[in-house]
Amino acid sequence: MTLAERALAQLASWPDLFEAEPSCGIGRAVRAAHGEIAHFHSEDHVDLYLTARAIKRFEDHLTDATAVLLVPGSQWVTLRLDVATDVDLLMTLASLALQAHQAWPEPGEMPQAHCNDHRSPIRPKGSLSGG
Repeated sequence: MTLAERALAQLASWPDLFEAEPSCGIGRAVRAAHGEIAHFHSEDHVDLYLTARAIKRFEDHLTDATAVLLVPGSQWVTLRLDVATDVDLLMTLASLALQAHQAWPEPGEMPQAHCNDHRSPIRPKGSLSGG
């Protein structure tokens, strides 16, 4: 079982989440009552809809995490699943995403149909790939 398969199964087992087709049409998604939370596009990349407010609030932590990729103007973050601890980070961020969707709804912050798939991410600090 790949890390993405393990993470998808784990998230789909949460009481507030269920597996679904992603709005972007690529891979699998996990949804909550308020909308899509995660898109699993490949065996090693997941887009997570954190909301702009949550990204802003945790931006320093997100940019310090080497598994996290940010896209300017996007309410989604992309995670690379290279090791088991990346799945742990995804679970933590998914919990934040659920909280953001339930506790911080803002009228102008409607779910975006477009996740980060096919967008250019900002590489995290300390990334050796160079972009």
